[in-house]
Amino acid sequence: MKMKPGILAVDIGGKNLKIRHSDHEERRKAPTGPDFSAQDAVTTIRELAHDWSWDRLTIGCPGPISNNRLLLEPHNLGGGWKDMDFASAFDCEVRLINDAVMQAIASHAGGKMLFLGLGTGLGAALVVENIAMPLEVAHLPYRDKYTYEDCIGRRGLDRLGRKAWEEAVHDITARLRKALVADCVVIGGGALKKLRHMPEHATPGDNANAFEGGFRVWRDHYRLF
Repeated sequence: MKMKPGILAVDIGGKNLKIRHSDHEERRKAPTGPDFSAQDAVTTIRELAHDWSWDRLTIGCPGPISNNRLLLEPHNLGGGWKDMDFASAFDCEVRLINDAVMQAIASHAGGKMLFLGLGTGLGAALVVENIAMPLEVAHLPYRDKYTYEDCIGRRGLDRLGRKAWEEAVHDITARLRKALVADCVVIGGGALKKLRHMPEHATPGDNANAFEGGFRVWRDHYRLF
């Protein structure tokens, strides 16, 4: 049976799997966790979207991705992700993208934009015109034995306290913006609400807009690297 045109956007994290359809405002979700496998994701997506029809699917998930395949198993999920062929599983066109890239595309309003996602870890992406690229900056060395993620991810917030953590966020944001010659920075993620002041040249992203990135990948013809 031919599916009606539509886009299903899926955002997979360490705690929840969330979905939204391009023709519906409703958001649906189900819990994930350290034992949540790629096959579990397929089953859960089918169950959550049982009464929706679509012909294109965007899946945002943590980790490096190339040619629509995860290169590494996600640290905070179960197994089977590297070998999962989502296009075959759903029999439709699929874009598998890094979750930070999906949020970055949702926030992009032109020019060269750096996106930083502050959460359990540190996600990052760069968008230039209609080209979106994930950045693996989380494990770059920062201070002493600590990486960027050690200082502005959840571990950094717990270890440093909110004030010193926010100072590190401001410093790292400035360093990355300068190094990447970005016109602007958008900061999102679950820890965004902990910031009392935004870094210079940075604006807050709306985490609820991640699905828009999943739609814009198709509608605005973003190229993924």
